[in-house]
Formats: sequence, C-alpha cells, structure tokens
Amino acid sequence: MHVPNHRRPGRFNRTKEVHVYDVHVGLDPAFSVGTVDPRIYGSFVEHMGRCVYGGIFEPDHPTADEHGFRKDVAELVRELGVTNVRYPGGNFVSNYRWEDGVGPVQDRPKRLDLAWRSIEPNTVGVDEFAHWTRGLDLDPVMAVNLGTRGVRAAVDLLEYCNLPAGSTSLADRRAANGRREPHGIRTWCLGNEMDGPWQIGHKTADEYGRLAAETARAMRRTDPDIELVVCGSSNSGMPTFGSWERTVLEHTYDLVDHISLHAYYEPVAGDIDSFLTSSENMRGMISAVTATADHVAAVKRSRKRITVSFDEWNVWYQSRFPGEAGLAIRPGGPLIEDVYDVTDAVVVGDLLMALLDNADRVAIANQAQLVNVIAPIRTEPGNSAWRQTIFHPFALTAKYARGTVLQTQVRGPLLATGQHGDVPATRVSAVHDPATGGLTLLATNRDRHRPAALNVSLRAFAGEGHRLVEHLTLGDSDPGATNSADRPDRVTPRPVDGTTVRDGQLEATLPPTSWHLIRLHPAQS
Repeated sequence: MHVPNHRRPGRFNRTKEVHVYDVHVGLDPAFSVGTVDPRIYGSFVEHMGRCVYGGIFEPDHPTADEHGFRKDVAELVRELGVTNVRYPGGNFVSNYRWEDGVGPVQDRPKRLDLAWRSIEPNTVGVDEFAHWTRGLDLDPVMAVNLGTRGVRAAVDLLEYCNLPAGSTSLADRRAANGRREPHGIRTWCLGNEMDGPWQIGHKTADEYGRLAAETARAMRRTDPDIELVVCGSSNSGMPTFGSWERTVLEHTYDLVDHISLHAYYEPVAGDIDSFLTSSENMRGMISAVTATADHVAAVKRSRKRITVSFDEWNVWYQSRFPGEAGLAIRPGGPLIEDVYDVTDAVVVGDLLMALLDNADRVAIANQAQLVNVIAPIRTEPGNSAWRQTIFHPFALTAKYARGTVLQTQVRGPLLATGQHGDVPATRVSAVHDPATGGLTLLATNRDRHRPAALNVSLRAFAGEGHRLVEHLTLGDSDPGATNSADRPDRVTPRPVDGTTVRDGQLEATLPPTSWHLIRLHPAQS
C-alpha cells in the first residue's frame, strides 16, 4: 500500500556529488495481498510473423528435434521460467479453423490468415503445440474462434483435445493422429479482443456476451473441469472500457472464471517519464475491471469472485507498425520484431511488479509474445538464439517471486508525468516465503536522473533477522543499450555492491532508470 507524501528534496551525497532521494519501506508478514499464482508467469505463441515458423519451430535448424522444434529456443524458454503458453492467438484465432492443423501434415491445407494477411501452412497445429508445451512442462492455454465460428467448433476442439480415446469420433480422430492420451487442456479463452473493430468477427458487448455464454455452457457440458476466460477490453483507451466488462459479465458471470485484459506500452515523444511509469495504467485497469466485476456480483447477489487473466501485455512500439491493413498478402516472415533496450526492460520489470501487487485478483498473465514477435527471445534462421533485455526481469521474477505478496508501505518523492499525474518515483514489491522465511524484494527506480537511497525495515519479521543473499540490478549508463546476435550479453543482470542488512534494516542504492532483485534469507539458514 503506497503512502503518498508531498514532494520533498532529496539528500546530497557529497562523496559521489549526485543528488539522491530517500525511499523508506515498511514490511510486515502479517499484512499480505495474496499468494502468487504461478500462472502469472505465462507467455503467448501466436501464428504471427516468426513466432511459430522460424521461432519455436524450424525443422532445418541444427538444434531441431525430431518434431522440428528448436532445442536452443526450448532451453531459453526453460530459463525464462514460463509456466503456461496461450495459443494460437491473438487476432489469428478469429479466422482460424483448428481442423486445418491436425492430421497428416502433407494433407493440411494452406489458408489465408486474415488477421496478418499471411499464408498459413498449418504445419504446426494443436497436436504439435500441445506436445511441445508438455515436453517443456508448460500448461497450454487454448483460445477458440468466436469471430467467424462459434459454439460447435469450440466444443469440437475441446472434445478433440480432452476426451479419452474410444469415447467419441473426435477423440478417436486425435488418437488416429498419433495422440492417444488426451491433451488435458484446462484453461480456455472464449475468443480474443472481440471489442476491437480490427477483429475479424467483431461484435458488440451484447452480441459477444450472449455468444460467449452459450459457448461456455456447452463447453462445460463437454468437460466440467475446465476454466474459462471471457474477453474483457483490448486496452483502457477503448471507448467501451468498463461498460464492455459490465455487459459481458452480466451474460457470463456464472459460467466463467476469469475476464481478460490486454495492454501494450510504448514511449510518447517528449514524455519518457510516463513510459517508465506505465505500470500505473496497468494497476488502474486491474482496479477498474475488478470493481466492475464485483459490481456485477453484487447485482446478481453472487458470492463468486471473478479474477483477471491479463493474457496480453508487453512493451510494443506500435507507432512503428503500419497496421494490419498495410500488410501485403505474403507467405510469412518477420513482423513487429522490436529490439528492446534497458529502459524497456525496466518497464517490463515494473509491469511484473504491478501483477504481483494484485495477486489477490490476477490469476493468469501472458507476456506477448514468446519468440521474435515483440518477444524476450530472438532467433536468426539457421543460427543463434539470444535473450533480449526484457528476458532478464521476467526470468528473475518468475524464479524467485514465489510465495505470499506483502503489502508495502512506501514513503518517497513523487514523479510528475504527463499521462499518469504525480506517481511514486520508486516502486517496491515484496514476496515472502512463509515456509523458509525467505524474502524477495523487487524495486524500480523510475527517476531518470536521481539515484534512490532505499531503506527497508525488516523488524516486523520474527527470528534472528535476515542476511543478504544477492542484489542484482538491470540498468546501464546507456539506457538505450540493447542485446543482439553479435552482442547477446551486452545487457545482463549485474551484482550490486554496498547493499547492507543491519539491525533489521536493509539499505541499498538504486541508480536512475533501474530494476532490482534483492534476495534475503533468515540469518540462521
């Protein structure tokens, strides 16, 4: 919980001759937000650009396995710490016929994908994707087409994926295609961004809500154990934001488990401070949508609590993208392969903290996308794969931010921004592991000019106190620094010297435009 204060001067550090501002954080394990659901560390694979073909799948690559999937990419996916992957879209799903992507590959038709105006060969489909995710111990999250199709196609796909062989002809068809055991896909998205006029089969809230409800009802009759995600707004700038959620949930509240949110962020010329504090928008979206969901629950006299699936989020330089209408029909190839710098990585780390700080209401999240397309992982055809700058905050957070998210009481200066008003210059999140007593602190200094002197009180924790395990930072004297095939480790997490824990107090310095992971263990462990 942020405790705002009036803007105040920082302190002057005469040794380094820089202006430093103070940030004080109070923590108490008795005051928690909620338990981290590992599914917030999800990703997204869409049939778009080189995410599938030339990304996770490249049969001619030297590292390709017997199914054509790149092993070097798979190793980076493991390191990234992804827990689930949403598939096959995205805008792609709203014109997709899943039947085209099953059966003998040589018999699969080539189709025009209307979303990205590319020719889809259907070499990779639901069976290949499910096999790939299970091989990496990932949970597949499947989206169904509610743009150009509807109830029947969704139920057929669910039956094909989840029913045991011998029970129905569709289950037997899966077995005949070499997948005798059910895929057991538990989480299903009822379409994608149906509020957007760019979506093939775009609908009003009433039209979509009624179709989603009928589809959900039929899918639950097919497999009662699934979880369903209904489409929320594509972004907070949509003219129907809020009213869309209310109307859709009025139709579907008793039938679904989660409502989706999507958000992409990029800098606006002359306002980098608003970009660095993009998580304020994400926090506001979560608050607004959960309040709307709770309003619908109150009207319905329901005790059920809808949670959020933030199943598309990332930094995306949309200003560089000509738009779907500007794409020529083509066989595929690169599309929105943004190169990320240090500032982008700091923003991504800050967005992850916003998801954690809403652990009581965010159950699922998927960074879009996994490989090449606005992605943490990049590849070259027939050659190397490497980590973009945004890979690192995701990997470290997914690895160490597990347990109970604590409320954080923060005192520090505010930062003036054009889009979000006055917001905290520093954000701090804390995740406590009650079993081990371990504590993971995540911190972002969003001030571009001043270091922050971070002071965290640990006195509320019982026992002999804490010891510092490590303090890693992602930052650079050049906030525009990037990684590349030639310099894959130009930007990488670095250990920080000078961080101390004494008498129940942690002290650390956070340079301007930087993201931090600080790990603590009980002193006797």
